[in-house]
Amino acid sequence: MKILKITICAAAVAIMTSCGSKDEVASKTANSKISKATTELMTKMDANKDGKLSKDEVKGPLSNDFDKIDTNEDGYISLEELNNAPKPERGGNRQGPPRGGR
Repeated sequence: MKILKITICAAAVAIMTSCGSKDEVASKTANSKISKATTELMTKMDANKDGKLSKDEVKGPLSNDFDKIDTNEDGYISLEELNNAPKPERGGNRQGPPRGGR
C-alpha cells in the first residue's frame, strides 16, 4: 500500500512538472530561432532598453518600413517582428571598384 502511494505521488509530480514546462520549452524554441544579428541590432537600437523599438529609436532603412514591420500594429517593433522583417537586398548599385579575384 505504501509503495502504491509513493508511485501515485511520483506520477502526479511528474505530470504537474511536465505541464508547466511545456510553455517554457515552446518559448525557448521560439527564442532560439532569433538570429544573433537581430538580437545585436535590437540591443544597439533599443535606447531605453524596454525590449522593443519605437519609431523614435529606429534609424536608417528600417524606419522607412516601420509600419510594415510592426505587424501587430502596436506602435513598436518587437524582437520577433524584427527577426521576421524582410532582409535588405545586398548588391545592387554598389559604388566603388568591384571586389573579387583577378
